[in-house]
Amino acid sequence: MSAALNHPPRPSAAGVLERTLWGEAGHRPVRGIEGVAAVVMNRLRLARAPGGPQHLGGDVAAICRAPFQFACWHPQHPRRAAMQAAGVVEDPAFAICRRIAARALAGALPDATRGATHYHPADALPRWAIGQVPTAEAGGLVFYRLLG
Repeated sequence: MSAALNHPPRPSAAGVLERTLWGEAGHRPVRGIEGVAAVVMNRLRLARAPGGPQHLGGDVAAICRAPFQFACWHPQHPRRAAMQAAGVVEDPAFAICRRIAARALAGALPDATRGATHYHPADALPRWAIGQVPTAEAGGLVFYRLLG
């Protein structure tokens, strides 16, 4: 039996980004979903820069699934199981996330977050955000540039 038969195929960068967008912001307005996509792409740009923060990951899938970065990938997150289920693709919000992911990966998504690397829901204030100056607010999310 070959090794390929022992392991499920790895999801593509697009598939991981689509699910991340849905898990993190699929219930939010389009501008919020676009903001999360911009954060992923900003982290990718920074990680690929010479001397960039390697802990972010070297590709889109690694960035999305890096520990403690995007909550939807945490095993206890309420949207994790639904995000990974095959039926998620039937959700109309997933179609929006798929289109935004495609635009982001093609470099065709304008960055309305102004280079943000972090965000949180507007109705919460995590400790890491205290004293930080937001770069943007969109779709019920507040964005910050904390790296780069």
